[in-house]
Amino acid sequence: MSPPLAPGLYAIVDVASLVARGLDPVAFAQAVLVARPAALQVRAKRLEARELLALLRATAPLCRAAGVPLVANDRVDLAVLAGCDVVHVGQADLSIERVRRVAPGLRVGVSTCNREQLEAAILARPDYIACGPVFPTTSKDDAEPCVGLEGLREAWRATSEAGIPLVAIGGVTLERAPELRQWATASAVIQALLPTSGSAPYEEVAARAIALHAALGGVRAASPVPPA
Repeated sequence: MSPPLAPGLYAIVDVASLVARGLDPVAFAQAVLVARPAALQVRAKRLEARELLALLRATAPLCRAAGVPLVANDRVDLAVLAGCDVVHVGQADLSIERVRRVAPGLRVGVSTCNREQLEAAILARPDYIACGPVFPTTSKDDAEPCVGLEGLREAWRATSEAGIPLVAIGGVTLERAPELRQWATASAVIQALLPTSGSAPYEEVAARAIALHAALGGVRAASPVPPA
């Protein structure tokens, strides 16, 4: 992922959501990669380190083949071991400065949910800043209050002035994509990628990813990776 972050879909493989639906995370990732999203993050809060490392290592070659940066959530150590391109950290994780000290080869993104956190992140100059939740979300049990479109617009103005890509997070849907693409480089999606029918779920995931990436301003490559 050569800076700046490409526009479009920032896809998140949320293992808890997939397991609850009986979906395989690797097959899900390959289906999403049909769209050639701006990035693909593996998020697995409940997996043991060994299991998460195995998942990252299984996903890494798929991302390389698709030309899509692989993002590890939180775990800088596993990101390095698995050969990820980026690590995404939250406010309770390692600081951007420390990530760069221990893993200088990794790019780093950071989540923010208020003006104070945004200003601190801008000073640290990560490779991108995530802002949200913009809309209500069911993907986090401890989600912060929504910043709304006005909060996203304020973040966009500040990050644009600083030359740092902005990722919108929280409640991103296909219907909301046209307004979000005006105020964010990319938008992170979990729920809107999940299939709603039991038949051909991975084909549905691929179709959802393609639609979301296009609606969010992304450009799809001419030769897609076939879904698993």
